[in-house]
Amino acid sequence: MVTYKLVVSDPKTGKSEASEVKDASAQLLVGRRVGEVIDGASVGLAGKIMITGGSDKAGFPMRGDTMGGGKNYVLMTRGVGYKTAERGIKKRKLVRGNTITEETYQVNAKKVEETAKTS
Repeated sequence: MVTYKLVVSDPKTGKSEASEVKDASAQLLVGRRVGEVIDGASVGLAGKIMITGGSDKAGFPMRGDTMGGGKNYVLMTRGVGYKTAERGIKKRKLVRGNTITEETYQVNAKKVEETAKTS
C-alpha cells in the first residue's frame, strides 16, 4: 500500500503540521498534480488544501512545470531544485514531475480554505 508524509502549512500563522497518510486516503492523492485544490476531509483535515510540491524517497523535488510523474533532466537557471551563487548560470538537474505517484514520499500542501469545526 501507499504511504505519504503530508506536510500542511497554514499561511496565516506560518506554522506547518506533518502527518502520515495511509491506505485508502493515500490512494486519493495518487494522480493529483501540483496546484490542485482538494478537500481536506479526504486526508483527515478540515477545509480545503492546495498541493504545492513534494519529493520522492531519494530526495528529488517535484517541480510544477515538469509534466508527468517520472524523473527528468531539466535545464534550469533558478527555481525549485536549483540554487546558484551567480546570475545567468544554467545547469541541467534531475527533478521529479508534477504528478503524485507511488514513488513520492512527501507531499507538501497549504491550507486554502478552513471550515468551522463543529463540536
